[in-house]
Amino acid sequence: MHLARHRVGSFVVTEHRWDVPVDHHEPAGPALSVFAREVVSANPLAETKPLLVFLQGGPGFEATRPLGSFGWVERAAQDYRVLLLDQRGTGRSSAIDAESVVRLRGAQAQASYLRNFRADSIVRDCEFIRTALGVERWSVLGQSFGGFCLLHYLCAFPGSLREGFFTGGVPPIGRPVDDVYRSTFKRIQERNDAFYERYPGDLDAVREIVQTLGSSSVHLPSGDQLNVLRYQTLGNVLGMSTGAEELHYLIERKLDFVALRGIENAQRWDTNPLYHVLHESCYADGQRTQWSAQRVRSEFPQFDDPDHPYFTGEHVFAWQLHDWQRLQPFAEVAELLADEPWPKLYDAARLAVNTVPCAAAVFPEDPYVEYHYTKETAETMSALQLWVSDAHDHDALRVDGVTVLNQLFDLVAAD
Repeated sequence: MHLARHRVGSFVVTEHRWDVPVDHHEPAGPALSVFAREVVSANPLAETKPLLVFLQGGPGFEATRPLGSFGWVERAAQDYRVLLLDQRGTGRSSAIDAESVVRLRGAQAQASYLRNFRADSIVRDCEFIRTALGVERWSVLGQSFGGFCLLHYLCAFPGSLREGFFTGGVPPIGRPVDDVYRSTFKRIQERNDAFYERYPGDLDAVREIVQTLGSSSVHLPSGDQLNVLRYQTLGNVLGMSTGAEELHYLIERKLDFVALRGIENAQRWDTNPLYHVLHESCYADGQRTQWSAQRVRSEFPQFDDPDHPYFTGEHVFAWQLHDWQRLQPFAEVAELLADEPWPKLYDAARLAVNTVPCAAAVFPEDPYVEYHYTKETAETMSALQLWVSDAHDHDALRVDGVTVLNQLFDLVAAD
């Protein structure tokens, strides 16, 4: 359903909303809404360009918002109409938050509902929308978790795709979840070591902060208590291009109000709870997760050393469900989902004979998506070309999108 149209700079932004089944296997059952913005150049000929669907990283985060400076969207719009999809449960789609989950009375009912918010359901939303728009085939750009969705798309509905572009998001296939988190702990330790080498004075400052948090009661502006474990999760930014600087500037303020507000702003699990509740399921390719990161952390005792504090990375932990007030309503259902035997997402045999032209930007030092596992997937997948860049981090699409898309578009065009 078309909602509104307006100008942003030299582009026309059209808002859309569709009602889709909660469970696509039960099309006559309950529905939810999915929202998207279509961005095109303000040129009548732009309406004839093919569609490129953007799948945001996450899980549980809404799509890029068109602002005055379009970045990668401006480059993409030279060749495509760009559809910025708020994945189900995020943004202006039927959102998942503390209030909405409480309305689903009982953890079992909540689990039955939230099982429908993984990559497979997102891809089926895309198929619903593609059919509703009367598009025979379209292109997909997947950033991080969006790339996980794209890989499932290639397995489930390859005939719907003209081409696929991955940026920092080619997932492992069939790897045990614990292997994934072992690799991320190793990578984030490397990022910590590089951080302290870059800002050697921060080691003493962090040691002092950790001692204070261990001996005193410190509260964030929201009222949540800030303990050592929560402070350590600030390392989630260290895989981004400006992450080291962002963390450094928080550390230099110690625990004053500005720092506490900054810490809270950097930890968005309460505003985007699906990230926490479904994060490990991204890797559950036919497996249970059972709080993998929390279990694997015990294999890395250096992360518990108060004399040399390490920050953790893209990891979610069961204890966060009790420490974050806004996550507390998800505590029981998250435990159920952690023990969920998730269905497989990927079909290695189908990917081996894939004919959809694909290109992926990958980053060897990426602490979020393990490079060696990306290479494993690429080596078993047909029609996928890699652009490997040591000069970029996980957020390359956001900070240098023109370069990234030029590389990927050229690879597919030359295929």
